[in-house]
Amino acid sequence: MAKGIWIYADHAEGKLRKVSLEILSEARRLADKAGEEVAAVLLGSGVAGLAQTLGYYGADKVYLAEHDILKDYRVEPYSKVIADLISQNQPSIFLLGANINGRDLAPRVAARVKTGLAGDCTTLCINDQGLLQINRPVYAGKAYVDVVCPEARPQMATIRPNVMPLNAPDEAHKAEVINITPQVADMAIGVQIKEIVKDVSGMVDLTEADTIISGGRGMKGAENFAILEELAVLLKAAVGASRAAVDSGWRDQRFQVGQTGRVVSPKLYIACGISGAIQHLAGMRTSKVIVAINKDTEAPIFNIANYSIVGDLFKVVPVLTKEFKEKLSG
Repeated sequence: MAKGIWIYADHAEGKLRKVSLEILSEARRLADKAGEEVAAVLLGSGVAGLAQTLGYYGADKVYLAEHDILKDYRVEPYSKVIADLISQNQPSIFLLGANINGRDLAPRVAARVKTGLAGDCTTLCINDQGLLQINRPVYAGKAYVDVVCPEARPQMATIRPNVMPLNAPDEAHKAEVINITPQVADMAIGVQIKEIVKDVSGMVDLTEADTIISGGRGMKGAENFAILEELAVLLKAAVGASRAAVDSGWRDQRFQVGQTGRVVSPKLYIACGISGAIQHLAGMRTSKVIVAINKDTEAPIFNIANYSIVGDLFKVVPVLTKEFKEKLSG
């Protein structure tokens, strides 16, 4: 019989991803209501030091698989190790973050263990039938549906970053660490990592940022993003872009917010010169507070904005920057 709530513990540069800790916090809440055990799956090389942090955030067990092949994320060995663990232990639920690695990994794992997958979910609960009930957006975020997986196990979902509250760590809660010997030594791995290029910009990662300032076609050129970057430094924010700005060559594609870019849910989203096409709204409409700056009074972005500023962004943004400087210095 399937039992237990598992999460995938994603990490980078020796630190656990924020979304993994958010999911672990939610798993702990679900497990406490359902009387289940929480386990985290931690893969890599030299990552054993992260295991107890997972315990602090709610894991009862940590399945630790270390191997040189697992040092850097590659979907073939990672999906095999996780699928093998799931097949051997039969958890009821397995959750991953809806970030780059999670979106890549989750469907491969689901296919290997022959179960379903709900993607980009925003809320979870255990319903009256004891099933995981998942709420997720459809039709570019215009509607939401509840999804259940009544038969196949585990019940799998990827969770949008920044939508689950993060528990305070409890250092009295210790996790049992179970060391796994992964069967990957003889695998034929199609992808070889030649080089890892690190982002040295100092900007916050889009998917995990609490504040995002995005620019659109109204920025008029790549050089004008400097005014957004100045404000972003003050607010410790990430800088995003609409598809129009990316297609114009003003920003790299990794900064794109929208249906064909990054899906984000920050506490504060400031849209500058973005009209609000449905594809862009699909990537940011779950933001807690949305501020829209646009000189077009009919811009669709105003329909979902909490605060609307009708005006020239080249006049409005510098005023905001000046005001924030004064407030923060005080």
